[in-house]
Amino acid sequence: MAQWSGKTRGGLAGYKAFIFLIKIFGLTFSYFVLRFVVLYFVFFAPNATRASFYYFHKRIQYSKIKSILFIFKNFYKLGQNLIDKVVFLSGLHSKFTFEFDGEHHLRKMMKEKGGILVGAHAGNWEIAGYLLKRLDAKINIIMYRDEHEKIQKYLTGIYEESKVNYIIINRDYSYLFQIEEAFKKKEFVAIHGDRYLPGMSTLEIEFLGKTAKFLTGPFSLAYKFKVPITYVTAMKQTSKHYYLYASKPVISEYPNNLSKRKKIISNLVEDYVSQVEMIIKKFPEQWFNFYDFWEDMD
Repeated sequence: MAQWSGKTRGGLAGYKAFIFLIKIFGLTFSYFVLRFVVLYFVFFAPNATRASFYYFHKRIQYSKIKSILFIFKNFYKLGQNLIDKVVFLSGLHSKFTFEFDGEHHLRKMMKEKGGILVGAHAGNWEIAGYLLKRLDAKINIIMYRDEHEKIQKYLTGIYEESKVNYIIINRDYSYLFQIEEAFKKKEFVAIHGDRYLPGMSTLEIEFLGKTAKFLTGPFSLAYKFKVPITYVTAMKQTSKHYYLYASKPVISEYPNNLSKRKKIISNLVEDYVSQVEMIIKKFPEQWFNFYDFWEDMD
């Protein structure tokens, strides 16, 4: 059974190549070149291809033929999202439009005490964070140290007027002090809830018809620091239009009773999973977990 390794597939050279293409030839041509890259990955990334087929055939319940066709759509949409991330975060001029469903929730959180934005590997997480700059909010994204340090360092160098800060998870737990400091300043802390590494606390929740493991960490942080938590994502609707969504924030009490605390966390995780499932059913080709997520492929 394959688990997530803590790293995302791809390389620094690939990012540099597409940044060059975008600057010289524009977005449309970069999308065209992407089609050939997708063909390569479909045939030479068997584990990812197999995971994508399983997702469409077993979880979305498409026919085998339709599932095969959607593998290409899945990879192509991922590539577009990566290109768009570079376009947005580097300040390259391209006319994207977007619809924001739930912006008032985030504005309310800003005025009160900030909070946690929990996402998933569906849609374009970085663009969701970048577009929040219209709120004039500081966003702290929690990342695993092994998840593309070199790429992140390179992209940070080309970001334009970015209010994005990165908090790296480490073994000495010093990142918790950075998180606490962010909340003192009424800032947002963003983290994914759908990937974990061995040893991390998880809960098994039914998702798309079969149980899967989801992190409890983001939700534990929410009640530990007594801040609201909301699910945020950005889904690509057309080549240049995004749909941004933020759910109604939830803030929980911190009871002394351990069983009550566990129940609260369980309810928060279940609510998060239901939000992710709702979005995935609308945009099934934008689910980007290319490994044995349900531990069922064997």
